Amino acid sequence: MSKPIVYVTRLIPKEGLRMLADVAEVRVWEGSSPVPREVLEKEIRSAAGLISLITDTVDASLMDLAPDLKVVANYAVGFDNIQVEEATKRGIFVTNTPDVLTHATADLAMGLMIAAARRIPEGERFLRNGMWKSWTPTLLVGKDVYGASLGIIGFGRIGQAVAQRAKGFQMKIYYYDEQRNYPMESDLGVKYMPLNELLALSDFVSLHVPLNENTRHLIDKEKLVRMKNDAVLINTARGGVVDEEALIEALSQGIIGGAGLDVFAEEPMPRNSKLLQLANVVMVPHIGSASWSARRQMAEVAARNVTAVLDGKTPPDAINAVWF
Repeated sequence: MSKPIVYVTRLIPKEGLRMLADVAEVRVWEGSSPVPREVLEKEIRSAAGLISLITDTVDASLMDLAPDLKVVANYAVGFDNIQVEEATKRGIFVTNTPDVLTHATADLAMGLMIAAARRIPEGERFLRNGMWKSWTPTLLVGKDVYGASLGIIGFGRIGQAVAQRAKGFQMKIYYYDEQRNYPMESDLGVKYMPLNELLALSDFVSLHVPLNENTRHLIDKEKLVRMKNDAVLINTARGGVVDEEALIEALSQGIIGGAGLDVFAEEPMPRNSKLLQLANVVMVPHIGSASWSARRQMAEVAARNVTAVLDGKTPPDAINAVWF
């Protein structure tokens, strides 16, 4: 009896592929760029399982080509690239990879915060370009992180992990979320605050919300104006949570002091992006989960979800299980 087919839209760590190979015929797009749509449409026709990346649009038209598709396992925590309601209508499970990239992403958020505050990338460029002639009291003066105020927007796993790290810097921590988390307020010594008040009081603002219709451009021109003029915005969530044009204006005009960005409105970032012209923004290419441990565990979680469905079980990380 032939094995079911699982299509993987990019080469993931071998641990996940090995798990899949035990129960399925595994086909992988091994290119360094996202799988072309026409290739995905061809491969999906015979697939029982799909492991997708955030760069892959899994919409109704794609699912209509896949009569045997039972599960879409997103190799990410966010799943805004998948039309979950359409999958549910077709009896297709959608899963993600929660927990395993929490600490890697929280580490990066803190790294961006420190790098932007202390102007570390500027300093490296200054040094590498041979511009350092002498020590001077005003050279690349930055902003303190220790003892500063941090506003966390979105207080799920990653937001809480950032708060844990910020405690080590003796930061005053505020958070905003749609639901208050009273136990964590007590455990972490954080204070709930309405969004506009949080923006006005925070030296640093770190975003940790999913991208959906309620959070798209959550940080817009009006919200940026409410921030301190030396505040630093950190985004390791999704680019669409911020109105990027408004952010560029705010950074250019001194409405806020700086930004640390891992995610962008368009990815990869266009070469003509105005962000590239700004010295007061630190940018990295969507590497929030880019630790060996996190990426390996993401592959294992995705594979575990697929194998569960192929075995006739509910996947452990199903986003839409309650609707079945």
